[in-house]
Amino acid sequence: MARRTSGTDGRETLDRRWHLAATPAEVDFTELEFAVMRTFESFGRWQSECLAGCIDLAASGPENALLHVIRMNDRPKSVKELARLLNRDDIPNIQYSLRKLIGAGLVERSGAARSGVTYSVTAEGRAVTEKYAAIRRALLLAAIEAVPGFGERLAGATQALNLLAGIYEEVSRVAATHRRPTKTADDAP
Repeated sequence: MARRTSGTDGRETLDRRWHLAATPAEVDFTELEFAVMRTFESFGRWQSECLAGCIDLAASGPENALLHVIRMNDRPKSVKELARLLNRDDIPNIQYSLRKLIGAGLVERSGAARSGVTYSVTAEGRAVTEKYAAIRRALLLAAIEAVPGFGERLAGATQALNLLAGIYEEVSRVAATHRRPTKTADDAP
């Protein structure tokens, strides 16, 4: 249960501290992390629902993102390029999603292992992504434009999130470098 404290204005407020957030700066950062997590999940649901309005396909948010990144700039992309553009390192999951999109007739595979395999959208994939873009404009972008001053705030938010992504990448490398091995039964005294 949250502890209650008095705010600077004398009103009682909730104490937001916990094991991840003991100082005011930690509280603020943890609140941001939770907002990012909730936004990611909401974004995934939005992507799935918007895509469902275009085609009868049960696809996750990341699968939908993969489809649009394949279409981006209307040029074929390799699995390695897709992983880099999406900041993912789970190649087997990307390959599973590619098979699902190919099976739905939205993506096609070209090339061979020696010459390089690439993926591009099919005519059906192009039609679905165009319909998706139209629904996105009509619903999401219209909702954003209806919020006064929101457009100006997006550029700052994008810059902050890109910076934060770089910080997370660096500190994850540091954490991996200094990871301690787990003890096994053979290590017991």
